[in-house]
Amino acid sequence: MPWVLFPASILLFFFVLLRDRHLDDFHPSVIMSKPFKILEMLKRPFVRRKNTEAKKEEEDLNVIAAKEEKVFRYEILVSATRNFKNKLGEGGFGPVFKGQLEDGRVVAVKKLGFGSRQGVREFTNEASLLSRVQHKNVVNLYGYCARANDKLLVYEYVSNGSLGKILFSRQTKREGTVLDWKKRFEVIVGVARGLQYLHEDAHIPIIHRGIKASNILLDERWCPKIADFGMARLFLEDLTHVNTRVVGTNCYMAPEYAMHGLLSSKVDVFSFGVVMIELITGQKSSEFIARCNCSTLIEWAWLLHCKRQWMEMLDPALRSKADVDQVVHCAHVGLLCVQSDPKVRPNMRRVVMLLSKKPSALEEPIRPGVSGYRYRVTADGLSGTWRNTTVGEPSTSSSGAATSFWSMVSNVNSTSTSSLCLATSSSIL
Repeated sequence: MPWVLFPASILLFFFVLLRDRHLDDFHPSVIMSKPFKILEMLKRPFVRRKNTEAKKEEEDLNVIAAKEEKVFRYEILVSATRNFKNKLGEGGFGPVFKGQLEDGRVVAVKKLGFGSRQGVREFTNEASLLSRVQHKNVVNLYGYCARANDKLLVYEYVSNGSLGKILFSRQTKREGTVLDWKKRFEVIVGVARGLQYLHEDAHIPIIHRGIKASNILLDERWCPKIADFGMARLFLEDLTHVNTRVVGTNCYMAPEYAMHGLLSSKVDVFSFGVVMIELITGQKSSEFIARCNCSTLIEWAWLLHCKRQWMEMLDPALRSKADVDQVVHCAHVGLLCVQSDPKVRPNMRRVVMLLSKKPSALEEPIRPGVSGYRYRVTADGLSGTWRNTTVGEPSTSSSGAATSFWSMVSNVNSTSTSSLCLATSSSIL
């Protein structure tokens, strides 16, 4: 009953106040002479708990470093980076500096931004995961440093920078130094192999959650390396999915993850499919300009695939020299990766197999998933009901363009996927 809860709450209140304190602190004269002292006393346990958590996170990082024997002294990193002057860029949780160790190794040093509590968690997460990961397509972590408020991770230096910077840079396009198709295909295959390793061959399966062009680094031989594991999650093999807090870049997020927080390896598959389409088209997904009633890059790519107009999809800078059959096949595989239903997306092992050897027949992709729309997949897995939501609503350039596109597609039931493609493309255009 309510009258019983009130005295219980009063007792709990005084229990918190009296814990670890002397009764003289609460004499009426003391409380009346210092009216705000009682508030300060009430606040102290929570402040102490916050400080304890921060100290524990710092100890965790020290334990990881000591266990892996990858400890760097702070003074060594100061000397290697010339007092942190050669700045490569700014990450989500702090700056990254270039340096050279005494043994000649060129390194990239990620330094945690001052006062970033979230950054401490991400750093600890990245350190614990990468310390046990070894693959040619995953960035190599050399070691750690944790000294008071200074927390640093030391990586191999990857000379050509991020794929996003090279692929989407206006200066690169203006100078005509774009990645040719051969290099782009090697990037696709390398990233696929890196993800297969993380999902299936690592000590415990790892879901990256942040696959995008800016998190793929290219070395001097243009070999891709997956980087930035701050948001990655360990994933037990006997689970199909987990519910988790949604983090990441919207245009790379699978719809089931963006809308419901359902995390599985198929979330990385979807993001990889978006990167594949970006490599083929040379267009940045987040900067796509709506056209043909398509509000996203993957919608537009799917429409061109349905019309068998693959060369219209290809980056104009590559059309004269690219392997047409390879482009068509990669577009097909990429669209299989971004299908709306995660159950029909291929896993990364199958993706690597498809990229290594073209099969005689490949199933047609169903419509791509779009963050901001919910869907219910019917028994045949080819149709569903889409409902617009207030979260992550896609933009349109003309009145209801995206809505009309998806409404028309969703009304087609019990239809083969190839027929659905052709019917959709002819109706829209």
